[in-house]
This record gives sequence, C-alpha cells and structure tokens, in this order.
Amino acid sequence: MTIKLLNEFTKKALLGLLAIAFLIALFKPFLADLNPSKTPSTSAKVEIKAQKETKKADSKSKKVKRIEKPLHKVSLPDFASISSVKEKKRQFFNFLRPAITRENQRLLKLRQKVLLVLEQSSFDQTLSEGDLQFIDKEAKRYRINKSLTPFEKLNELIKRIDIIPKALILVQAANESAWGTSRFARVGLNFFGLWCYKKGCGMVPNGRNVGAKHEVASFTTVDESVQRYIHNINSNNAYNVFRNIRVQLHQQGQPLSAQVLAAGLLPYSERGADYVLDITEMLRHNKAYFTTDTANTESTISE
Repeated sequence: MTIKLLNEFTKKALLGLLAIAFLIALFKPFLADLNPSKTPSTSAKVEIKAQKETKKADSKSKKVKRIEKPLHKVSLPDFASISSVKEKKRQFFNFLRPAITRENQRLLKLRQKVLLVLEQSSFDQTLSEGDLQFIDKEAKRYRINKSLTPFEKLNELIKRIDIIPKALILVQAANESAWGTSRFARVGLNFFGLWCYKKGCGMVPNGRNVGAKHEVASFTTVDESVQRYIHNINSNNAYNVFRNIRVQLHQQGQPLSAQVLAAGLLPYSERGADYVLDITEMLRHNKAYFTTDTANTESTISE
C-alpha cells in the first residue's frame, strides 16, 4: 500500500514538473524581454544600428546646411531669390556698374598723366626726378621689365593703363559668378574667379586637388574686386593679345568693342575658345542692358 501511494505521488510530481517545463518554454521569449542584462536580439541590433546611422545622417545634413559667414560687410542683393530672369539681370548689372565706372574713370586720369609724361619725353625734355619715380612705380605695379629705358617703359604703360568696356566686364562677372549666386561671390565678393596663393588670402575651393595651395581671393568691397580684375587683365602677360587688340583699335580710330576684345580672353579659362564664344553670346543676348552705358570715354580715346 505504501509503495502504491509512493508511485502515484511520483507520477503526479513528474507530470507537474513537465507542466512547469512546458510553461517556462512557452513564456521564455517574454520573460527574456524583462531581463535588462540580456544580449540584444538581431532585430534590436538592427534598430540600434539604424538609429546611429540616422544620427550620422542628421549630423551630415546639419553640416551641409551650415551657412558660411561673409568675409565682407557689403549688403549684397539676394540674387538667387529673384525669380524673374530679366529682373535678376537688371539688378546684377546695376549692382556692379558703379564700381566699374569708377575704376575706368580712375584709369583714364592715370592714362592722361602717362601720356603727358610721354609727350615731354618725346620732345627731348628732361624728365624730373618726380617723373622718373612715377614711371618706375607704375612700371613695377604693371610688371614691366625694369631694364627698359624710361621712354620704353612709358610706351609699355600706355598699352597697359587703359579701360575695359563695361559690357565685357559685366558679362564676365555674370559668367564667373553665376549671376552673383556663387559661394565666392556671396562670401568673398569675388565675381571674377580670381585666385590668390597666400594661405588665408581667400576661400579654399571645395574641390581643390590634394597638394594644391591656391585659394579663391576674397575682397571687402566691390570696388576692390573690380580693380583686381581689371589690373589682372592690364598687367598679366597672359593677356598680351588682349592689350595688343586694344592698341590696334585705338590706332585705327575704332571704338573699344567688347565683342572684338573678347577674342583676347582665351587664357582666362581652360575652356579656351568655348569660353570666348560663351562671352560673345552673352554680350549679344544682353545687349539691351548696356544701352545705359552711354559714356563716350568707353568708345574712343585719343592718344
């Protein structure tokens, strides 16, 4: 009798243990979720990874949207926000035109002074110490060979100290700055794609090659930007052809045609002839915007 009761108890105990084991197996996944020290499941790992990638993407997005502070205090029109093409062109040209006019007028006065000194030199008049210092100063500024005689320097200065037609400057500025919307125009007032080679002289191009040291020059005023552009054309040996064309137009009594002078801009861009064609096309398409440029000083200059 005692053995029979023991067998029945053992049987019931085994059945109870099996039931408990079944329940543990059934609820194990849910119980595991309550364990804070567990190793994350595969789905949890994926979710965590996705969250990290989202944070990285957000971080990159914030970096892209970061607005670069201007390196000047000029109130520059927001050309990118102007939806009307005609209005954008009108405002862009009107914005740059005064600075171009001022620099061309300054060059005309300086040119007249050089012509006066040259005239004195041509009549075998003795040049004063002041005249000689003036010649040497301008010759150095315009990169003229210092071994030349004062008379030769004066003749070379006449080729270099001269105006550039307003229309030509305006369309080049529009082409190089994407109508004033480029980073270099907005941040550094560089409308002409001018480079500089001293660290910190401007803005580092985003796509600059490894090992390259050039920067895109920045300016504090529009006048400074225009002056640097014109001085580059008038002094850089790469634009000898441009200056020779200008001399020939003077000698033939012809106006300084922007279309004709554009042929001398081949070295301005790696695109060469295609760049010149673009500039001449822009001159043709935007002709209506240049009718206000009525200054006779841009047509002919007597020597």
